[in-house]
Amino acid sequence: MTQARQRLAGSDRAAVENAKCLGPIDPHETMRVVVTLRRRGGRELEDLAQRIARDEAAPVSRDEFEKRFAVAPEDFAKLEAFAREYRLTIARRDLCAAKVVLAGTAEQFQAAFGVELLHYEHPSLGRFRGRTGAITIPDDIAGVVTAVLGLDDRPQAQPHFRFRPVSGPIMAHAAAHAFTPLQLASLYEFPPGDGAGQCIGLIELGGGFVKSDLSAYFSGLGVPTPDVVSVPVDGANNRPTGDPSGPDGEVTLDIEIAGAIAPKAKIAVYFAPNSDAGFVDAVSHALHDSTNKPSVLSISWGGPESAWTQQAITSFSDTLQSAAALGVTICAASGDNGSSDGAADGGDHVDFPAASPYVLACGGTHVTASAGAQSITKEVVWNDGSSGGATGGGVSTLFALPVWQEGLKATRADGSVAPLKKRGVPDVAADASPTSGYDVLIDGQSAPVGGTSAVAPLFAGLVARINAQNGKNAGFLNAKLYQAASAFNDITAGDNGTYAAAQGWDACTGLGSPNGRRIAQALAASGAGSGKKPGG
Repeated sequence: MTQARQRLAGSDRAAVENAKCLGPIDPHETMRVVVTLRRRGGRELEDLAQRIARDEAAPVSRDEFEKRFAVAPEDFAKLEAFAREYRLTIARRDLCAAKVVLAGTAEQFQAAFGVELLHYEHPSLGRFRGRTGAITIPDDIAGVVTAVLGLDDRPQAQPHFRFRPVSGPIMAHAAAHAFTPLQLASLYEFPPGDGAGQCIGLIELGGGFVKSDLSAYFSGLGVPTPDVVSVPVDGANNRPTGDPSGPDGEVTLDIEIAGAIAPKAKIAVYFAPNSDAGFVDAVSHALHDSTNKPSVLSISWGGPESAWTQQAITSFSDTLQSAAALGVTICAASGDNGSSDGAADGGDHVDFPAASPYVLACGGTHVTASAGAQSITKEVVWNDGSSGGATGGGVSTLFALPVWQEGLKATRADGSVAPLKKRGVPDVAADASPTSGYDVLIDGQSAPVGGTSAVAPLFAGLVARINAQNGKNAGFLNAKLYQAASAFNDITAGDNGTYAAAQGWDACTGLGSPNGRRIAQALAASGAGSGKKPGG
């Protein structure tokens, strides 16, 4: 008798516009799929994360997290039985992270999840395995399985970095210039420190780095080369392509900026496939990495909220709530395509995962400094026009208004002002324009690079310095930072398309660019973590 099945909520996939179907997938092709399971105490975890976000509770250790929130053995047993029935193998399980990786053939996965897998070709996405419609699962595991990711392996995210144009118009308000990360740390008055004893996790969805680049770069800055380790996730690894304009640019940029700010911190680089499954699993793997134990993660990849399925958002949100509960700070780039976030529908969009209320969303500015980079003389919203990029920012359509953003307003470029009704992006900002960007070394080539992807590792490096100085993890920052407006340089000029800078928080630069010393003082004075070191 055929077992009764039901649709998996939030799993519907629409056809990709302008994608050409190339035909069915080889039924013998081997695949891996990430399955997210319900947790014990799922609602309790959400409540804890919200109380931590309001600065009303302390994070927990990894051991305590596992005891309270890991998947129940009986739920995992149901998934095991399901896998056996459809001849799928369990390639990896992490019940603390509520994730299981299944392996099998395309034919087995199609039968297990009631989908048809086809090959597609797209002008910008390239060739990918795709599906349309909903996933179905047997009644036996309904309620146990909350997401099935990776049946469709279309690229989910874009790296948020920009090279300076070699020709064409540059911003009219300033001549092109580039800074080292150390110069920007000085301009933003970062507290002294080197991040000793900390680990910064970097999430990367392709490309790789060359050790000789890192040695030469850090030697040129006069700082020690940090300990950089590659952590493979779902079969991906450090695989430099030799093309600095591709993912190599993102990977190397992240390492060089974070490492320059915190050279004595370990840099753990989590490499995963560029799919919804790979992205979610990389962040989850980093949070529950009991070997490296990162205290702060930097994410420089993302895509419009509208490009994600609801099940992927749900799975990712569980992971980001886990970060808050574990006392791990997550810094995420807000995007480089202005208020549209690169979506082609003509509407306003914000980037995910930056849109999550459990991350520190990092927007971008353009910086003009005095001779010798002694001080900032002017700082405005990063907007180099349609060809040069602009900071992402706006109002989420998916996430509720966090308590720490209550009472704020979004100013639009047309002069209108409206109260925030949902999560506003970004929270903070820093230099991101390629015309005032960062001097880096990628695949043997020196280049000035910008993008909000530079801002996320800059803030991650700052957090690592502060964690080392305070002897505890800063953890979830947002509520504390919104109570410390004087710790930011308010940006009041410029726009990102739909939204404009204004006094106080705005949907281009958030609270503004950092005064690192004041941020350190604000975090030291807060009750974050009650003095304990969570995540150990």
